[in-house]
Amino acid sequence: MSRPNDSLNRVTDPTPSERTPRRELLDDLELALELADLADRIALERFRSADLEIATKPDRTFVTESDLAVERALRDRLSEARPADGILGEEYGRDDRGSRQWIIDPIDGTSNFLRGVPVWGALISLAIDGEPVVGVASMPTFDRRWWAARGQGAWTNTGGANDRSASGRAAGHDSAARRIRVSGVADLADASLSFQSIAQWRDAGRLPALLALGEAVWRDRAYGDLWSYMLLAEGLVDIVGEFDVKEYDLAALVPIVEEAGGVFTSVDGAPGHAHGSALATNGLLHGAALSTIAGAAASDAPR
Repeated sequence: MSRPNDSLNRVTDPTPSERTPRRELLDDLELALELADLADRIALERFRSADLEIATKPDRTFVTESDLAVERALRDRLSEARPADGILGEEYGRDDRGSRQWIIDPIDGTSNFLRGVPVWGALISLAIDGEPVVGVASMPTFDRRWWAARGQGAWTNTGGANDRSASGRAAGHDSAARRIRVSGVADLADASLSFQSIAQWRDAGRLPALLALGEAVWRDRAYGDLWSYMLLAEGLVDIVGEFDVKEYDLAALVPIVEEAGGVFTSVDGAPGHAHGSALATNGLLHGAALSTIAGAAASDAPR
């Protein structure tokens, strides 16, 4: 039986993951888990430090010394382990090399990090020919981690797994790992919606769409950042939407959500992670969510 999201994911040519041997992809996932171990360790050292150094970037977002230290360390490790691969990171930009690119957000949720709020984490992805095929999201303050590789399912730890070696976790062979799946909620009226902020939707000129979604669902909350998408992948939230996002904000999330059975597009339905917005659902609700957003936009259009 086909899944509701099959039509969105159907392609004619082999995907990058289909062209990549399974063992190679699992080796890449093991490296991504190792990088997450390193990112967690560095970030936790300075979390809630009274003398944490904070700066404002040209786009008026914040960066801390920990963001910079984590990304430098991950780049150094990648230069040793995968010297032929490109890298795209939030803090140090893009280094394109061939078809393989590691995409890094050293601390997703920097504003939370600098305020001492524990909802933040590292996002690490490998994209091949522009498609994210490996994704790791790690929230060390919760002792939680999620990971996926194309065709291998989506997984999370059950406590304490972040202290184990990366070997074995990639294929879910760690006794502390469990496979995760999106929910089976099929009606908007029964759905739980998460978003990043009202300001994002307002600044994008799409506040009516957010309000329409909020009216249509059972429950709405702004869990925010990577946490929203991981709740979706575990079946605890059914729809996530946000604007003003970059590739490094989303790339690691895509394989996890999709391998958990969900669908990941832009708010307007374009597939992929590079459109400046995101709409992730359990698949069953994707069409209804897109229709609600589009309907709100049409009703708000000047006459």
